[in-house]
Amino acid sequence: MSASGLPTPGYIVVEGPIGVGKTSLVKRLSESFACDTLLEAAEENPFLERFYSDGGSAAFPTQLFFLFQRNQQLERLRQADLFRQGLVADFMLEKDRLFAEVNLDPEELNLYQQVYQRLAMEAPAPDLVVYLQAPVDVLVQRIKRRSRHEERHIDSGYLQRLSDAYTHFFHQYDRSPLLIVNAATINPVDRDEDYQLLLEQIRSISRGKHYFNPAPTLF
Repeated sequence: MSASGLPTPGYIVVEGPIGVGKTSLVKRLSESFACDTLLEAAEENPFLERFYSDGGSAAFPTQLFFLFQRNQQLERLRQADLFRQGLVADFMLEKDRLFAEVNLDPEELNLYQQVYQRLAMEAPAPDLVVYLQAPVDVLVQRIKRRSRHEERHIDSGYLQRLSDAYTHFFHQYDRSPLLIVNAATINPVDRDEDYQLLLEQIRSISRGKHYFNPAPTLF
């Protein structure tokens, strides 16, 4: 049992496209389960703002930075054995290759894959993946609302390509139990009622693929 009285969650990953609310939900789940978090720390990537504003010219260094960052994070986690103590993360390792396939041209992708294989990164399979979905117009609104400097150049076309890639990836995903959440209809970060409904779903899943599509609430 965790210090909160809830069962220790194991290793939970919250995933989804930019702006869908991953990190905010991870922080709230970590409080409920009294466990550690693993956060993406995208703001540390010095190439990210240039990638959002200029696209192709900064895509490759942006992806390599994230790849090496993931490798360092996973190595620290293995040494601390935090996977056994309860952990909630706002990204999964496979996310990096998904973004690379969206962002890189064929030659860059081939080189990226060679580097990826050299690093030989393999994280434990999550005990549960929570995949947050929302339409692109909702993602745009939320990105504008949180007003991060490096994200001000993100356009809806890029968000659509990214959302489509996520949809395709999770349609085939079977490595872990999966909860697919319609995040456009609820606000589990600011509304306790929504959060408790989602937390109940998360606690009840031990295998298989599940869908959570609650009635809309006012934000």
